[in-house]
Amino acid sequence: MRTMTIPLIKLLTETGLGSRRKMADAIREGKVKVNGVVAESFTQPVDPHADAVMFEGKKVQENREQSVYLMLHKPKGLLTTTGDERGRETVFDILPEQYKSMRLYPVGRLDKDTTGLLLLTNDGELTHKLTHPSFEKEKEYLVRIEGKLTPGEKQQLTRGINLEDGVTSPAAIREIRATSGFNYSLVIHEGKKRQIRRMFAHLGYTVLELKRVRLGKLILGNLQEGETRPLTPLEVRNLRLG
Repeated sequence: MRTMTIPLIKLLTETGLGSRRKMADAIREGKVKVNGVVAESFTQPVDPHADAVMFEGKKVQENREQSVYLMLHKPKGLLTTTGDERGRETVFDILPEQYKSMRLYPVGRLDKDTTGLLLLTNDGELTHKLTHPSFEKEKEYLVRIEGKLTPGEKQQLTRGINLEDGVTSPAAIREIRATSGFNYSLVIHEGKKRQIRRMFAHLGYTVLELKRVRLGKLILGNLQEGETRPLTPLEVRNLRLG
């Protein structure tokens, strides 16, 4: 009797071969075969125990990696990438030793000068859900600028700013106590490259400090810069359902 089938792309990501995007590209490029036939669909049902799945000529192992969900408080100056051709330090260089050998991937990116909450995981399906625009997962940032926004400028942020790559979705902006080192909280639903810095630049302000403190219901809390911690089962569940 055949066991329950799962989508091909789910099998590929859960076996730790790469991110969902990388596996999707591999399927499109004809690098994946199922029972000797080139796969044509991401959602093609496969039986991990009965079907012969090949990736770049090698059999995909049936045993899947244990799912890992790790929160990192990213310090300033590190790149959010699995490797850098120029040898610059990345977030993976500061992970505890037990995680360095695991094939983890960042969920979204924080630019080099941005600090705060970064999620690392080998769960390709969750990564897709958290980063795909259609899911509109909230992300909250603390922002420090010189000066104070006018009511009209706040209104522009809440209505959307016309950047060179399109109009941003409405954001939520509120002023916070300057004693925190930041003077605004901004909640967005997108992940355009350097989006918040460009939004404020459009209004004539330079972002001096930027820190992500929330992803959906996942909160950075008191985790110190450079520290990591595994997510709790409830946090993982909330990310899946939220």
